[in-house]
Amino acid sequence: MDNNKPFKIFVVEDDDWYSRLLIHNLSLIPDYEIESYASGKDCIKNLSKEPDVVTLDYRLPDMKGLDVLKEIKAINEDIQVILISEQDDIEVVVELLKHGAYDYIVKSSDIKERLLNTVNNIRKGSRLKKEIVSLRQEVKKKYSYQNTIIGNSPAAERIFSLIEKATRTNISVTITGETGTGKELVAKAIHYNSNRAKKPFVPVNVAAIPKDLIESELFGHEKGSFTGASARRIGKFEEANGGTLFLDEMAEMDISLQAKLLRALQEKEIMRVGSNESVKVDCRIIIATNKNLIEEVNEGNFRQDLYYRLYGLPIELPPLRDRGNDVIMLAKHFIQTFCKENQLAERTLSASASRKLLSYSFPGNIRELKSIIELAVTLSDTDEISEESLVFGGQNMMDSLLVEERSMREYNIEIVNRFLAKYDNNIKLVADKLDIGVATIYRMLKEEKNLN
Repeated sequence: MDNNKPFKIFVVEDDDWYSRLLIHNLSLIPDYEIESYASGKDCIKNLSKEPDVVTLDYRLPDMKGLDVLKEIKAINEDIQVILISEQDDIEVVVELLKHGAYDYIVKSSDIKERLLNTVNNIRKGSRLKKEIVSLRQEVKKKYSYQNTIIGNSPAAERIFSLIEKATRTNISVTITGETGTGKELVAKAIHYNSNRAKKPFVPVNVAAIPKDLIESELFGHEKGSFTGASARRIGKFEEANGGTLFLDEMAEMDISLQAKLLRALQEKEIMRVGSNESVKVDCRIIIATNKNLIEEVNEGNFRQDLYYRLYGLPIELPPLRDRGNDVIMLAKHFIQTFCKENQLAERTLSASASRKLLSYSFPGNIRELKSIIELAVTLSDTDEISEESLVFGGQNMMDSLLVEERSMREYNIEIVNRFLAKYDNNIKLVADKLDIGVATIYRMLKEEKNLN
């Protein structure tokens, strides 16, 4: 974004005296660059100079103000147009605003203050818009294919190819793979490199939302539709309108809601809980799961018609243990990132550390590798990470957990408690580490209290 570029204003006015008045008033702001034109056609001929604002006399000798406005917006819709006229006709004002005019100012004694305030508001909005464009470019860069999937293995190349294909159309995408393989990152890469990049990316972890709240979360609700619904709330479908709705852990959706989801996808409309009115929505659907959906269909846990409606383009993310030397590339990336974030001298991997990484199976995949590397950098006393700094704790933890026979629920609670102790009871961080919802952790802690 070029902050040094002057803010350019065209003054289009056939009355020479009034033109000089407007120019004088606008020139009070020293960094405004002003050009004046006496006709609509002269203004249009010079739009290649890309003015930020055009002040436009409604009555010109060669063209109507409305026609000039339409021409300007057709050439560059980002140019803001302020209509200036001697008359105050509400019907005319409405018509001009409908066709994209920013404001309509009546020629009067207080025009100086009104005009400067309006132009100042436009300038503030222009700066904000440029900042948003810049941020979007940064986000797109962050989620470029190369920054999302790090590696040059055949498996990584296949993922690059599929992501690129997914960005060409609005086809639904199903991302599968073990926990920790980067399914949400791939979903974001598809969104931010598609024609929907300027619209929202809205992630929903289906497993983290209680069964009785998931419908409201997706479709929204009206005030008073159930206990606690104190106000109207739009759901994730409306929030993602024009963009992408990412449904993670899709296999965990209760089958009773699947019919309503299918209807929403087929009709491209939703109905808020407690409402009889449908709302049109247009959002791309990307789903992710670490389960085999066709097996879930065969077992009666997932609707077959919904499966075929969602399936679209399948992208299977391989486990890290099948990606060969990508492990080392990812490790180096995590070292560089962690050192930069924590203002540490950059570390390198010793040959023995690299061999140790390549020999490990990584049941937690990329997420586990990231945690191992961050701990290794922290433990390392030199600029080279030794194999002793690489701590693979998963197997030892499982051995200690399995000494005593317990129910699966008790094992899950024990794992959560261990992670809470490790991360100073930071529930959100633990939820991220375990790839579960915050609500799930609270539920487990409540269950533990009831067990005791």
